[in-house]
Amino acid sequence: MKIKTCGLFREEDINYANKLKPNYIGFVFAESKRKVKFEEACNLKNKLDKEIKAVGVFVNDNFDFILNLIKDKIIDIIQLHGSEDNDFIDNLKIKTNSKIIKSVAVENENSILESVNIFSDFILLDNLKCEVGKTFNWNYLKEAFKLNKNFKNIFNKKYFLAGGLNKENINEALKFNPYCVDLSGGLETDGIKDFDKMKYIINITKNYKEERI
Repeated sequence: MKIKTCGLFREEDINYANKLKPNYIGFVFAESKRKVKFEEACNLKNKLDKEIKAVGVFVNDNFDFILNLIKDKIIDIIQLHGSEDNDFIDNLKIKTNSKIIKSVAVENENSILESVNIFSDFILLDNLKCEVGKTFNWNYLKEAFKLNKNFKNIFNKKYFLAGGLNKENINEALKFNPYCVDLSGGLETDGIKDFDKMKYIINITKNYKEERI
């Protein structure tokens, strides 16, 4: 099982990642207390272990700004959290070979099933308003399993599970067998990445043995 630790904005955060080796880290370029500027992200990426992929998180951001981050190798993967449509995704694919993640605000099981129509390489399932610390109703995932027994293949792509994941619910989340779990606030204490929480959750995720709900 893969894991993404999102919202890294301090050199200490990068040091934690280099020690613990998540598969992905996230730089947030949207308005957020974890937001990083171009120059800050460049400095942090230079300190990041080369084996860890950096994901840039955007909300309706400037097309050229995203491309420049890819061109300058500050990010490796693009994550779109706004109203970006398939045309926007297609245009990105014309300009770059980087993988693209598109977030889906889960309102019901149909919003999960219909994500097959999105042109991105990956889907990220999140709560309805991308609210910090809140999960979406995981019963919608269970219903999607029932509606399509071969659930993983309905996307023709791999999916990330996000939204309110933490020490208390990570084991339950892993039972849905996503391609990757995506955590940010659940790795923090008082708004700052907590090494012990990161270590605990990364170890559980990487050593998880498949047990489908």
